[in-house]
Amino acid sequence: MFNEFFTPEIERLIKLKEWRRLKDLLLKWPAPDIADLLENLNEEDMVILFRLLPRHQAVVVFTQLGHDRQKSLLKRIGDRHIKEIIFELSPDDRTKLFEELPGKITQKLLNLLPPEERERTLELLGYPENSVGRLVTPDYVAVRPYWTVEQAICHIRQRGRDVETIDMIYVVNDDWVLLDDIPIRRFILADPKQKVSSLMDGQFISISAFEDQEEAVKKMKRYDLVTLPVTSSENVLIGIVTIDDIIDVLEEETTEDFQKGAAVSPFEISYMTASPFFLYKKRIVWLLLLLIADFLSASVIAHFEKVLQAVIALALFMPVLIDSGGNTATQSATLIIRAISTGELTLKKWFNVVRKELLTGILLGMTLGIILYIRSFFWKGGPKIGLVVGLSMMGVVFWANLLGSLLPIILTKFKLDPAVISSPLLTTLIDATGLIIYFSLARWILGI
Repeated sequence: MFNEFFTPEIERLIKLKEWRRLKDLLLKWPAPDIADLLENLNEEDMVILFRLLPRHQAVVVFTQLGHDRQKSLLKRIGDRHIKEIIFELSPDDRTKLFEELPGKITQKLLNLLPPEERERTLELLGYPENSVGRLVTPDYVAVRPYWTVEQAICHIRQRGRDVETIDMIYVVNDDWVLLDDIPIRRFILADPKQKVSSLMDGQFISISAFEDQEEAVKKMKRYDLVTLPVTSSENVLIGIVTIDDIIDVLEEETTEDFQKGAAVSPFEISYMTASPFFLYKKRIVWLLLLLIADFLSASVIAHFEKVLQAVIALALFMPVLIDSGGNTATQSATLIIRAISTGELTLKKWFNVVRKELLTGILLGMTLGIILYIRSFFWKGGPKIGLVVGLSMMGVVFWANLLGSLLPIILTKFKLDPAVISSPLLTTLIDATGLIIYFSLARWILGI
């Protein structure tokens, strides 16, 4: 594992121009550790070190770098070096890189590729953004059902050197329609004279190239796969998606959900390379919307101003009530959003959710309400104030729990991302409605 204490030593060797020593040192390091080192160096030293890497190692390290560092390298190394790198990249990694680059640079890089590779790359870029087609690698091994196992193994040996993985071998007919996938282990253990068709069971999982990438994540998780065949609408095998690409998708989706959950517009560049103005643009819109929503709470307080003036003690419990409501709603929404994202909860089960959350809300509200009643009874206001505060806590917590669980389901129903119900937005909604419950009960019980 890379240790950032190595960085000063590497910088010292670069300064002393100890190229041979640096080269020998880097040859012993795994690609992810070299990538971490390059991320910690300034741009000039990063380029120097990258040029020292052998071509194959440079390609692997390049795929491990963040998009910003990749762009920086492409600007600072020569066309010959760029051509070598992008040619050696797997088609899916190349597509990911081109997605992040400006159009002019992408066109320049495409022109550096041989015609065949350029055509493959353009084909992948032609799929919709965030579709499975963008993740596809056409580097896999396919065999025919009428071959013998011996013929298949011979083909695997020849083709296997140039593909990403041979864990799973795909069976296709002469029109390249996918018929089955067979683990390599089954070929190794089979009689060489057997037909490939005798190893087939027809039980395979595939996905359309036009499906959303999240569907690929769900399928690979559900069926415990390390590769997933990708097909056209006619079931023609286009390529495969590998587990390393799925891990990248998971990381991107998780980051995006965290950003949405904090009321920040999602962005793909790393935080450390984002400028203050860029972060300002990503955050200010949501903060303005939340500010406008907060005006509603202020309007509620103004509407019930006479109630507050009559019983000042009511103001003491406002923070407790609205904070408890916000916390309850956030808890509930987080559980529901997670259940939806993992596929555990579907729209058909919405009634079960409502029934469960109604009971949960009652139990939570009663527990917190009784505690707050006792606290207010002995601290401020006596039994009537205690009753107002206790019942309000029950009502606010019950309502917050129900709203927090229903809103993600409603958004999912309308094909919207439930993660947009961010904690700040949900809390702001509960603040306003919670205050209405509180002051309405106070007016009724205290007769103000």
